[in-house]
Amino acid sequence: MTDFSNTRDMFDIPEGMIYLNGNSLGPMPRAAPAAISRFMLDEWRTELIKGWNTRGWFNQGNELGDRIGRLIGAAKGTTVVGDTLSIKVFQAVAAGMALTPDRRTILSDSGNFPTDLYMTEGLIKLKDAGYVLQTPAPEDLLDHITDDIAVVLVTEVDYRTGRKHDMKAIIDKAHAHGAMVVWDLAHSAGAVPVDVGGLDADFAVGCTYKFLNAGPGAPAFIHVAPRLLDVVEPALSGWYGHEAPFAFDLDYRPMPGKIERMRIGTPSIAAFSLLDAALDVWDLVDMNDLRARSIELAELFIREVESRCPGVTLASPRDPQQRGSHVSFRFEQGYPCMQALIARKVIGDFRAPDIMRFGITPLFIDEPDIRRAVDILEDILKTESWKDPKYQIRAAVT
Repeated sequence: MTDFSNTRDMFDIPEGMIYLNGNSLGPMPRAAPAAISRFMLDEWRTELIKGWNTRGWFNQGNELGDRIGRLIGAAKGTTVVGDTLSIKVFQAVAAGMALTPDRRTILSDSGNFPTDLYMTEGLIKLKDAGYVLQTPAPEDLLDHITDDIAVVLVTEVDYRTGRKHDMKAIIDKAHAHGAMVVWDLAHSAGAVPVDVGGLDADFAVGCTYKFLNAGPGAPAFIHVAPRLLDVVEPALSGWYGHEAPFAFDLDYRPMPGKIERMRIGTPSIAAFSLLDAALDVWDLVDMNDLRARSIELAELFIREVESRCPGVTLASPRDPQQRGSHVSFRFEQGYPCMQALIARKVIGDFRAPDIMRFGITPLFIDEPDIRRAVDILEDILKTESWKDPKYQIRAAVT
C-alpha cells in the first residue's frame, strides 16, 4: 500500500499553498536542486566530453524511457526519452502514416490538445499528398474509425474536461480496420494506470513536466510496440537514431530493431538529471493505489463544490471511471475567479472559454487541502471578490 504521506514530503511546495495544478506543471521534487547540482559539479564540470561514456549520458534517454515505461505498461526497450511532446507527436503520426501508405485520412477529435492537431496539420502540408484531418466530437470518435483511416491520434484524457477515452475499444476497432493508433498520454502518465503493452498500442507519446514532475519544458517520451521496432520509419532521421552514430556515414540507416531508431538529436542531459530525480518518487508508488486515492479526493472535491458553490457546474464526467486525475468546473467568470483563487494560494488554472481546472494529485494533495480549497472558493463566490479589477486582467499564460 502506497504511503502518500511519504511522497508528500518529497516535494517542495511553498508554505500555505494548495497546489491543484500538477496536471499542467508538477511541483519541484526536493531532490531536484541536488540532482542538477550533481550534474553540473560532478559530471559536466569534472568529466566534460568524457561524460558521454563515464557518466552514461549517451544511453540515458533509454534508461529513463524504461523507468517511464513501467508506469505506462510498456515492455523494457520500447520507450525512449528526448525532444519535446510536439516533436514526438509529429514523429509518431508520420510513422503511422508510413505504415498505412494507401490511406489518406488522419482521425483525431475536436477535444484534442491543439498542438497535436497543429503538428498533424503541418505534417499533412509537408507531405502534400492529399491527406486530410478529421476531428469529430470526442464522444463520436469511435464511430468514425473505418477502413479509410490511416492513423487515429487520441489524447487519452481530455485536457479541458478530464474525459477519458476508452483505450481498449479504440485500439481494437482501429486494428480491426487496419489503422494505426497514436496515444498522447500527457494527462495519463503518472495520473492513471495505463497498459500500452497489454492493449497492444502502436505508439504512445507524452510529456514529463505534468504528473511526472520533471520541471517546465522537461523532455518527452515515445513508445513503439515491439512488433513495429524493426519496421517503423523515423521521419525525423537524426544522428542519435543512426545504426552507427559515430561512423559518421553520409547516408542515414536507422538503428535496426531497437527503440534507439526513434531518437533524433542530442538531448538535454541537464534536463535528464531532473527527470531522473523526479522518477525516484515513483519507485514508492503503486499506480492502482494512486488511482484509487485520486478518485476518493476528486469525489470529495466535487461533492464539496456542488454543495457549497452555486453557479459553478461540473464540466468533467460524473462517473470517476470516465475521467482522469483532474476535475473541471464551468463558471461564466472562470478566469477572474481563478485569479482570485491563485491570489489566495489555491493554484489551479483556466481554459477558455469558461473552465476552471483542478488537478487532483495524491502524491502531495490530501483531504484537508481539498476542504480548504473549497472553503476559499466558496468565500470568493459569496463575496464576489472575483469582480476586483485586478483579476480581470488577462496574463499571457492562463
